[in-house]
This record gives sequence, C-alpha cells and structure tokens, in this order.
Amino acid sequence: MKTILLIEDNDEIRDNTAEILELTGYRVFTAENGKIGVEKALETRPDLVICDIMMPVLDGYGVLHIFNKNPNLAGIPFIFLTAKTERTDFRKGMELGADDYLTKPFEESELLSAIEGRLNRFNQLKPDYDLQQDGLDQFLHDAKRVGNLQSLSADRKSHAVRKKQYVYSEGDEPTRLYFLKSGKIKTVRANADGKELITGLYNPGDFFGYFSLLDTSNYTDSAVTLEDSELIYIPQDDFRQLLLSNPEVSGQFIKLLAGQAVERETQLLGMAYNSLRRRVADALLRLHEQQSDGVIQFTRDDLAAMIGTATESLIRTLSEFKQDGLIEVIPMGGIRVLQPEKLRRANW
Repeated sequence: MKTILLIEDNDEIRDNTAEILELTGYRVFTAENGKIGVEKALETRPDLVICDIMMPVLDGYGVLHIFNKNPNLAGIPFIFLTAKTERTDFRKGMELGADDYLTKPFEESELLSAIEGRLNRFNQLKPDYDLQQDGLDQFLHDAKRVGNLQSLSADRKSHAVRKKQYVYSEGDEPTRLYFLKSGKIKTVRANADGKELITGLYNPGDFFGYFSLLDTSNYTDSAVTLEDSELIYIPQDDFRQLLLSNPEVSGQFIKLLAGQAVERETQLLGMAYNSLRRRVADALLRLHEQQSDGVIQFTRDDLAAMIGTATESLIRTLSEFKQDGLIEVIPMGGIRVLQPEKLRRANW
C-alpha cells in the first residue's frame, strides 16, 4: 500500500481529499501546515507528497526546499496544490523541482490521475527512452529525481569534436561516461604490431566508454570520431551514483547498455569462427541496418579493422560480392547492400 502525505491548511479540502485517497486504497497522513508536514515525513517517509502552496508557518515552497536538502526526503514525487494560476507560481515550483501541479478546485479524476502518473513514473523508469530524440535529457532528469542526483544533469552542454580526433586513448584513466548526440564514433584496439581492430561503432543515441568505468580500470581501447560529432559528458562520480542510488535507475541504465555488450560478444565470436566472406557479409548487414539512407560510408581500412582482416582481403571480398550482384559500390567509396536477405542466408 502506497503512503501519501497530504499537507493542506484548509480543513474541508484536507479531510475530503484524504477521504478520497483512502477510498482509493492509499494510506494517508495529513498535516495542517508545512512544518508539521515535514515532521511527519521524517517520521514516516511517504511515497508521494501532495502539498498546498499558501500555508501558515511554512509554505509549500519551503516544504519542497527542505525535502530537496534532506537526504532522507529528497527524490520523493511532489505535487503542488494551488488556487493561483499565475505563471510565476508555476515557474518557481518547477525550478524548485516540483513534479506536477493541481489547481484548486480540481476533479477527483484529475487528482487520482496525477498521483498514479507520478507513482508509476518514479517506481520504474520508462524502458523506451528515445535517446536519438532528446531522450537523454528525459532519462537523466528522471534519474536525478528518483535517485536524488542533484548534479547529474546540471551540466549537459554539448561538446563538438572534429572528425578523426581522439576522444580518449588506450591506457587513459576514465573520468566520465560519454553520450553521442550526433556523429559517429569508433573504438579501436591495437596489437603489438600496431594493427588496429575496431571493437565498437557508436551512432547518435549511444553511450560509450562505460566498460572501464564499471571495471575501474584504464581504457583498453581508444575512441576516435569518424565524422564531426557532438558529445555529452557525464562525470564519473555522477555515473556511479546513478548506478548505486536506486535499483530501478540502475536496472534501466543497464538495459540501455546491455545491447551493446551483446553486439560486441557476437562480433568477437564471428571473428573467431566464421569465414572471411561470412564476417564481411555480417558487417555489411549490421552497418546497412544502421544507415537511414542505406549507404555505408566507411573507409576500406576501417571496414577491414572492424572485421579483423587485411585491407586487401576485404577489397577482394567486396569485389566478389559486387560481381554476384549483392552490393553496389557508389561514388566516394560508399557501399549499398542490394540483396540483404541473400547475404544473410548465404552459408559461407
């Protein structure tokens, strides 16, 4: 049973609202002013707070300020009740971190819908953040509220990095998590002879550089921009707080990262056991699915490094695919897959 703290100085509104909530199945604590409300919250941590703004002793803004500053109360979903509709009141409340507003008088359905929405959102973060369409901002905002990470999204400025620049190098100590807002990134690892192997490719909406942060070790590969890119930096301490502060937050973040780990394992297994033609076909199919226009724009050296072969061997295999009508080589070195299903089904 979820616990709701209702802070309201109007006796009639407080009693009627509490009755509605109890009939709906919530456990309700009430307080007639902000000071008493804070005291009750410290005694029993509520799952959600509904708080009037204009009250004696301590107003709603003061209550929310105390909640934000107290580690035992911060991050609790907070809904304001107000009889005012001026924009300044809404703006001030949102700046302090309010999650929703209800303007008095309100319908019962409005109240219950707002409560259900806040509880659902904070009990489990959405699994479908669209990271390519500003979903990072939403994810970090929700994570900050759930996990009391006041600094997590405080600075999400984009950093421009030109093509062929190193983001970090093998052997560097990790200091942050990276989010790719636009552009393309490759991670590469060099062997003793200096030959490079591409260990990962990242597109807009991807996180990268997290393995070393999780392992608390230096980078085992280097990250290089394949084209002009925009990056968002998330400090190491904030990333660790994000994972440790709340099981729901860490669970959702791990889901976002798991797919990339599986892809890397599949790539390494393929390199170990598949023929060269199969490896080239799989790489082309993977890149084909990632391109919105269907054109694969990678240098032959990069393709060879991704597959783990010599550039000459890659070029020879691409020529064979072209002769078989499976791919098309277009101007500026681009590749278009013409028969993806035939490439996928071929047993080489």
